[in-house]
Amino acid sequence: MLISLLLTSWLTFVEFNCENLFDCRHDEGKNDYEYLPEATRKWDNRRYWSKQNSIARTIISCGGEGEEWTLPDLVALTEVENDSVMLDLTRRSLLRNAGYEYVMTQSGDERGIDVALLYSPFAFRLLSHHSIAVSPPEGRHATRDILYASGLIATGDTLHVMVVHAPSRVSGEHATRPYRQRVAERIIATTDSIRQTGSGSHIIIAGDFNDYAGDSALVSLYRHQFTNISRDAKGQHGARGTYKHRGKWGSLDHILVSDTLAQKLAECHIMDTPFLTEEDEKYGGQQPRRTYIGMRYHGGNSDHLPLVAKFY
Repeated sequence: MLISLLLTSWLTFVEFNCENLFDCRHDEGKNDYEYLPEATRKWDNRRYWSKQNSIARTIISCGGEGEEWTLPDLVALTEVENDSVMLDLTRRSLLRNAGYEYVMTQSGDERGIDVALLYSPFAFRLLSHHSIAVSPPEGRHATRDILYASGLIATGDTLHVMVVHAPSRVSGEHATRPYRQRVAERIIATTDSIRQTGSGSHIIIAGDFNDYAGDSALVSLYRHQFTNISRDAKGQHGARGTYKHRGKWGSLDHILVSDTLAQKLAECHIMDTPFLTEEDEKYGGQQPRRTYIGMRYHGGNSDHLPLVAKFY
């Protein structure tokens, strides 16, 4: 009983790439045309609300099972389009009674996707939040801003959270690597400033880094006293990463924490409960059940699986 009490988590943190959580309306100045009802994807209200409730169900499932289940305290989300999407998720989806609040970015991303942080006001009393822009290299489009939020947690400490969606590898890993390094440098500059204030002992950096654990942008963060607590995370149903490409599991999603939080980690795992995955008929095993396969609607949840970290 004593061990059980000692390991009772006081903070459950989730990171999740929602895979294109768009609404069905055009945002002026954004290239979101493929997610409109008249487009090839035929992204209509029925599909939109199916996706919203699937995302909500996923977040709920990350709280555990049985008598130990509890809603996650903080949820870092990537690939969410705008404020209306987040309002629907928190006020009209299966999460409508959860009491979540949220903050998010409004960045210059060409497609209009951003990052957000869901939080329970009972577990995280928001103190401040803002967006951190990352200047693009010459010839590159603007990327997603980094979201920064700070709040008071149950221990009375201040927790600083940064939510990241680094530039993709679509133009090739080597060609895009310097852009992701810029993201890491902005994170380092911000966290160095936090630590100088004397209130920076608890820091979480989470999101889709579009890099693997050993890549240079992440290594530069490790050198600034951050631990990748998700590096060896596995699922309970066969997932060996948060993302699967051509039959190979890997993790582009990560949760990094400051040393003080690393010491309080109870566990970090990949949520691969069966409704989130399906059989990989080509390569074998399981794979995330995504919303679209190419341009064909598949009705799944996301091409990424969530990470769940619990601290005690």
